[in-house]
Amino acid sequence: MTLEAQPLITEPLILNFGPSHPATHGTLRVIMELDGELVTKVTAEIGYLHSGFEKLGEHLDYNQYITITDRMNYMSPMCNNVAFALAAEQLLDLEVPLRAQYLRVLMCEFSRIADHLLCVGMQAVDVGAFTVFLYGFRMREQIYDLFELVCGSRLTTSYTRVGGLMRDLPDGAIPLAAYLIEEIPNTLREIDGLLSHNRIWLDRTRGISPISPEQAISYGLSGPLARACGVDYDIRVKEPYSAYGDFDFDVIIGKDGDVYDRYIVRLHEMWESLKICRQVLEKLPGGPVNVDTDSKAILPPPDEVFNSIEGLIYHFELTMENRGFEPPVGDSYVPTESPNGELGFYIVSDGGREPYRIRTRPPSLMNYSIFEELVPGLMVSDVVAVLGSMNIIAGELDR
Repeated sequence: MTLEAQPLITEPLILNFGPSHPATHGTLRVIMELDGELVTKVTAEIGYLHSGFEKLGEHLDYNQYITITDRMNYMSPMCNNVAFALAAEQLLDLEVPLRAQYLRVLMCEFSRIADHLLCVGMQAVDVGAFTVFLYGFRMREQIYDLFELVCGSRLTTSYTRVGGLMRDLPDGAIPLAAYLIEEIPNTLREIDGLLSHNRIWLDRTRGISPISPEQAISYGLSGPLARACGVDYDIRVKEPYSAYGDFDFDVIIGKDGDVYDRYIVRLHEMWESLKICRQVLEKLPGGPVNVDTDSKAILPPPDEVFNSIEGLIYHFELTMENRGFEPPVGDSYVPTESPNGELGFYIVSDGGREPYRIRTRPPSLMNYSIFEELVPGLMVSDVVAVLGSMNIIAGELDR
């Protein structure tokens, strides 16, 4: 009696990647179907952070909502603050003083550098290069020293106000900013020397999950993810806001759109942000950082509150009686170039002190939409590299 060989029957292995994996930020979940170590299909879940950022806007006045924007992309909260303030100011038809515009640019560009430093550092950690993370995190903490000096907080800054800023730069802020502009290049050169020509880094990033310009446009990608594949789109240039038109800088464009190009674009964008910061300090104008109090859109300065009955009454009305300002009926949207791409707030006003509706255009949600198309055909180890290169921020993803 002979035994006939039975046909080998195999089934795909289902693997849950995240949310407990460090690369998935505690909320993302990727359901992968594997043929050995080859990924054949992925189903991406954005997680359930349930912060309710947009709904909260219907129950807070415009300046109170500034504190909520900090919690979205918490790697660069200054950029969130500015984006919302610009949309509210468009609704009110307010022109912010030039000094406030320059200071907003300065804070946003330092935020961009801090965001990119962490992204590159974590991307390196994800593929096993821990030293880069330490170099980037060390300099990021020094940038946060500047934020703490300017507004009293390191992470949730709430520095902007509708109509201007929380306050002008305190003593010591400009020397510290100048020091950072001179020191950050040392960190960038260290990162460049460790990674850009490292054989292991090149093998793990080059040719991994390339995106074509047509795909990027089709999915609505923006920021470094889109520019890495050759899409020449930077809102700071195409639709300048907050005096960005006064500064000279280059838009960094890649060609292959792979993991390596996304890293290179972010690395070189930090050099361009330094160029902008240097120009801000050289050209910084004098004057106020808030619109005139006659606009009824800003709290009166302390000397008016303490020394005039009118200032005291107006301050009381805004803070104790929660009257706030009441923009006209209408809507507004202002796109901004956040570190991850186009960030904008769409505000609908019914004439009350609180927005009738707030809708956020978050770059992480748009950028993550292409993830399921990028991963099939890669190895399991490549999935971590792809996710790290996208810099998905959970607070901005599930609002």
